[in-house]
Amino acid sequence: MTRSGRRDFLRTALCATASSAAFGSMLGKLSLAHAATPKALAGTDYRALVFVYLSGGNDAFNMLVPRDAAHHATYAAARGPLALARDSLLPINPLVAPSDGASYGLHPRMAGLQQLFEAGRAAIVSNVGPLLYPITKAQYQTETVPAPMQIASHSDQEVLWQMPQGESLGARLGWGGKLADLYAAGSTSNLPMSVSLGGENVFQAGADTAPYYMGAYGVDAISPIDYPNPRRAAFEAILAQSYAHPFERAYVQKLQRSRALAAQVALALEAQPENAAPFNAFDTAWQALPTPREMPGIGRDLKMIARMIAARTTLNAQRQIFYVSMGGFDTHATQLADHAELLEDLSVALKTFHDVLASPQLAVGSRVTTFTGSEFGRSLFNNGDGTDHAWGGHQLVVGGAVNGRRIYGTMPSLVGDSDLNPDDTGYGHIIPTLAVEQYAATLAKWYGVSDTDRALIFPNLGRFSTPNLGFLA
Repeated sequence: MTRSGRRDFLRTALCATASSAAFGSMLGKLSLAHAATPKALAGTDYRALVFVYLSGGNDAFNMLVPRDAAHHATYAAARGPLALARDSLLPINPLVAPSDGASYGLHPRMAGLQQLFEAGRAAIVSNVGPLLYPITKAQYQTETVPAPMQIASHSDQEVLWQMPQGESLGARLGWGGKLADLYAAGSTSNLPMSVSLGGENVFQAGADTAPYYMGAYGVDAISPIDYPNPRRAAFEAILAQSYAHPFERAYVQKLQRSRALAAQVALALEAQPENAAPFNAFDTAWQALPTPREMPGIGRDLKMIARMIAARTTLNAQRQIFYVSMGGFDTHATQLADHAELLEDLSVALKTFHDVLASPQLAVGSRVTTFTGSEFGRSLFNNGDGTDHAWGGHQLVVGGAVNGRRIYGTMPSLVGDSDLNPDDTGYGHIIPTLAVEQYAATLAKWYGVSDTDRALIFPNLGRFSTPNLGFLA
């Protein structure tokens, strides 16, 4: 092979590898110039966080709906043609009455989530969103207290939801990544603590750590070199050469480690066959619906995460942070039909995932906490056929360690007149009463981060009165 041909081949392989497992953010992660030493926290007992990101902005006000006559009438007046009928709602019975004294029900297509909630394995955290400080309607309108920038922007709010503080979009270090940074030096696993099935994301970006990227079907192969053929032999010969330039050496080393880890993960997954119990529960879950259909992407992703968790001993993983993205929640139009199917898929996936983890084969139901996030909630008002970008919204937390069957936080007013609604900015945007930091810090506390160390991840948490919301034991 000529020198130019070798250069082109390396360039092609680099592009392929950069999109494959364990090679994300390569330029920032070569560690040639970055020598910061992370603080090593102990993680001897297995725990995992699974972040299910609802991309597009979930309409939480049609996910959790008042079902007593008075509160439902207020909701229906605000929502108009998007309002769900009272008798269609799936009733939930919290152990502690919600802050507004209303009775609530879940969307009629969320039977799985209803079962988890009533069994004490799920909680609802109300009206969460990016905040710089606690803020009232008057303070927002007079601009006497700072608020996050570009509240209705998908890209900006997605970043602010996944970062540990909201002032700057420039740092791009997520609270999941900073959490992994604290544990990285104490980990003995070759597999990075963070694993993404949702591609590149801010949440898992750390100063010292990067996520391992994989797909719902396992490790992504680099087809020209991962199977026996002449190209593979040529590539192996290129890797075997000596290189004078430090970047060339670092690239070769990184690629070799990436390929070795991919082989290790693939081998570990072979011992957890996807068609075997309990994982095959995912394959039958959607077939058991009143209108059977194929398993959607969120089901395939959580099935793979369940298999990775089952392989934790083989992979020598003590702490893990998973990320998956579920799209379609930008429901500007045809919301009643589209949102219903999305919520059903989410409900079935969360219920099946928890049941698989709690099965006798895995028995880690209390060691894994799954939680949702979404860049913003939707507007209280309808736009005729859907809803628009807004601010605060409700989130779901599922797992055996959840202090479940409760609705945490303050329920917002659903009065449709903006002048009369104390929580409405004036555009049907509900002001969050819980900050993302409070929500995330509660999850980090369960993961093992002490009250002292959490300031390393959430430097602005002290601005809010309740650093631990109490939804995890």
